[in-house]
Amino acid sequence: MFESILSTSTGTSISLINVIIMILVAISVGIIISFTYMKTYANKAYSQNFALTIVLLPAVIAIIILLIGSDVARAFSLAGAFSIIRFRSAPGEPKDIAFVLFALAAGLATGIGVYSYAILFAIILCSVMFLLNKADFGTKKSVTKQLRVTVPENLDYEQAFDDIFKDYAVQYNLKQVKTTALGSLYQLTYDIQLLDSISTKAFIDELRSRNSNLDISLSLTPDQSSYGC
Repeated sequence: MFESILSTSTGTSISLINVIIMILVAISVGIIISFTYMKTYANKAYSQNFALTIVLLPAVIAIIILLIGSDVARAFSLAGAFSIIRFRSAPGEPKDIAFVLFALAAGLATGIGVYSYAILFAIILCSVMFLLNKADFGTKKSVTKQLRVTVPENLDYEQAFDDIFKDYAVQYNLKQVKTTALGSLYQLTYDIQLLDSISTKAFIDELRSRNSNLDISLSLTPDQSSYGC
């Protein structure tokens, strides 16, 4: 009975044992890929739904490949059926897309029956992901931030903080100068790159000692809208 159910349109039958093995291998590979995704995610605030999807995706692709076989007409009809599906989800990060493609490739390899290649493929790429994550590959050592400093009108603001920036190895670019408090104060806006190893508190304290303890603000990223009039 199972042979008749699992027979293809060309008359060749698919062994039930082979189908079960294929699905188990695909799910196992999906678990490996999903585990790698969870362990290498940057801030650990990954999506559980995405992790579960990665587990099932190789099995789904493998089943699709199994059903299509070498039937061209079936492949076109299946493509037409999938074209009417509309996915409603927020765009993911480039890393998420890479894991989706990773799972698709594993499902394709499993679907055509090359289980050893699918497992080897998953182990090698997952190992590479773990090594790159452990080495913090691509991590920036400094982050661009926006610094706003209020100074009194009698202070020469053009070179007032040059020595402090030099002592803290800060790369800076003065983006805006404007007056405030009826012209009695200047507000300077810098884009700066501050090394992760630098103490933010010590840096701000140095600036406070120079600007008469007036207002100072330091944000994580430049606010482009603040440069306008």
